[in-house]
Formats: sequence, C-alpha cells, structure tokens
Amino acid sequence: MATPKIILKRGKDHSLVRKHPWVFSGAIHSDTSKLEEGTQVDVYNAEDVFMGHGHFQIGSIAVRIFDTQFQKNLDDKYWQQRVDELVDSRKSIGFIGNKETDIFRLCHAEGDGLPGLVIDMYHGTAIIQCHSIGMWHQRELISSCLQKALGKNLIAVYDKSAETLPFKADITPENGYLYGADKAIKKGFEYGVEFSIDWETGQKTGFFIDQRENRKLLGEYSKGKTVLNTFCYSGGFSMFALKNGAKEVHSLDSSKKAIELVEKNLALMPEHADKHKSIVADAVKYIRDLEETYDIIVLDPPAFAKHKSARHKAIQAYKRLNMRAIEQLHSGGILFTFSCSQVVTKDLFHGAILAAAIEVGKKVRILHQLHQPADHPINIFHPESEYLKGLVLQVY
Repeated sequence: MATPKIILKRGKDHSLVRKHPWVFSGAIHSDTSKLEEGTQVDVYNAEDVFMGHGHFQIGSIAVRIFDTQFQKNLDDKYWQQRVDELVDSRKSIGFIGNKETDIFRLCHAEGDGLPGLVIDMYHGTAIIQCHSIGMWHQRELISSCLQKALGKNLIAVYDKSAETLPFKADITPENGYLYGADKAIKKGFEYGVEFSIDWETGQKTGFFIDQRENRKLLGEYSKGKTVLNTFCYSGGFSMFALKNGAKEVHSLDSSKKAIELVEKNLALMPEHADKHKSIVADAVKYIRDLEETYDIIVLDPPAFAKHKSARHKAIQAYKRLNMRAIEQLHSGGILFTFSCSQVVTKDLFHGAILAAAIEVGKKVRILHQLHQPADHPINIFHPESEYLKGLVLQVY
C-alpha cells in the first residue's frame, strides 16, 4: 500500500527547508479528512519536491517529521538503524554501561530527531512514552530494536503512553510491559546516589531525569548547610544534599504522595534520616511565612505555562515566588531557581528574576546558568526542544 502523500501550499515549505520538524495544518494543500491519526505520510512542497517522512495527527501540528532524507523502505532495518544511533549517542557521552549513573534519557523526541518518542532508562529498564499515535504504532518494533541495540544492558521495556497520547485518536491504550516484566528492578543511580523509581504510578516516566547535573551541583554547595527543597516531588535535590553532608534538609511538596516517595528514597540512606524533615504544604505560602532561615533554597516548580496564552501570568508567578525566596535567604544564601515552561524563554525567565531582585532590594549575583543535560539534547533546527532554564543565585 502506497504511503499517503501530503502536498503543501505554495510558499509554505520555508520551515521544512530549515529542517524544522513540524508541519502546521494551515500549510497543507491536500485533503487530509480521510487520514487516520498516526498514519505515516510523505510530505512534498507545491513544486513536488520531497520534504520529509512524518506521522500525521489531528490538530494544529498536523505532521511531525522524523526524517528529511528520502527512504524507499521505512522497514524494520530502518528503525533498527535509528535506535542504534540513539544508543551510539548515549555511549559517546558516557551513559551506556555506567553503574554509577544508570538513570538517563535515551531518546528526547525532537531533540533526537524522533518527534513524539521519549525513552528513559532506569537500571536497565527502558520506559517508552509516546506523545504521538504514529510512534505508538511502532512501540513493539522499537522494543525489539532496543533489545538488539542494548543487549545485556537492557533487562525490560515498559510502555507508559496511555497518559500522553492525543485524546482525539480512536484507541484505548493501556500501559504495560513489552519485554522482561519479571526482570525489572524499580530503582536507579545518579552519581552513586540510589533512588527508588515507580514508573507505573509516578509522574512523567517515574523521575525528573533532566535535573541530574543540577542535583549534583547542589550537592557540591550543601556541606554543612541547611537546605529547603520546595516542589520536591521524590526528593532528588534533597538526597544529593544529604549525601554531600548537609546539616539539615527540609523537603516540601503539596502532594502527600510525593512526600511518600521522598520517604521511600530517604529509607535508602538511613544514616542521614535524622537530618531530614518532610513537609506537606503549599510552597508559595510556606516561603512567605518562613519562621527560620536557610542557607540554600531550591525552587523547581511544575510548568506555570504550557501555552502562550498563559505566559504573562506565568512570568508574574515566577517573579512572586522568587521574591519570597530572595527575601527569606540570609546574607550569602544560595537560591537554585528553575523554569521548565517551554513557552517561557530564557530571557523572559531571567527578566522575571531580575524584576524580583529589584523589588526586594537585595544584591543578587548569578553564579551559574543552568539548563537541560546532554542526554536531553536540543535540536538545532527545533529551538522548542530547549525548555529547562535555571539560575544559581547568591543573595546579599
């Protein structure tokens, strides 16, 4: 059966010429009304020049391009080559077979040229999370390719796509193991720090891997310090602070379930339990009414804006939150502050922090500018794949 052909309107191929992987519905000349969500399509411009292979979806972003080189056969061999490239990439930056750090991202969707596909690794278990029906249709094949590419470094594959697939598709996905259900071990290591990972019921694929290097950096500042980790989820920053000799660490989250995850990770380092306190509370209110001062505060909130329409409110929220933290830090205190909102650019985030510092009236120095790690690569043709922004500030 021939692959459906999508033809663009005249003059609407500029973004694809620049290798951007998204085709918006308004750029399409062809009738797509009979195409099913997830259908593999070939995209051509108005002059009938091939522009890329992609997956069709119903919505503003109508096609996500996964290859701009014409391929006669997008068969099993093709997908094996793409997975092999992922493995080779992570080997080159030191992750495959690394026992000290076996929590890492193997595929970062558009960042790795495979829109709609996320693969995270936890102690030899691969968690596949699809954000497009096209990639979801390939999940069994991707699992097979992972087994061949990773060999002994893979013990299980779990599909966790039910929560992330487009709701318009006429499917009923269920999460579950594609391989090695009896072998998976729900744990992992970052720089020797052990974590309990629940990919079945936890957020995202079970952990926020993108903060690994920033957790390590916080650990380097923590010896002998008192630390407040807000929006802590499973306590990643807290565990690194404790492991590196923090005097006292408080982990705060509004979710009781998150705090239960913190306690589970704390149980893996019982020698530090007496230096830790868990707090269930609203972070904004808690910081505003602090009765004690901290040497280090971590602000790692969930995305305040997922769409441009919410961006202004998000910037104001970042400003207010950081004002409270800057006010509460004593002279010489350190603030680790982050935004994972994709629509809030680095400049906008920095501007919100600047406005907060001005209003509080304290001296603030930037010690580090932080971002996502190498296993969350940024596609140079797709600036949207850069989403994590962070600053380490010293307050006087």
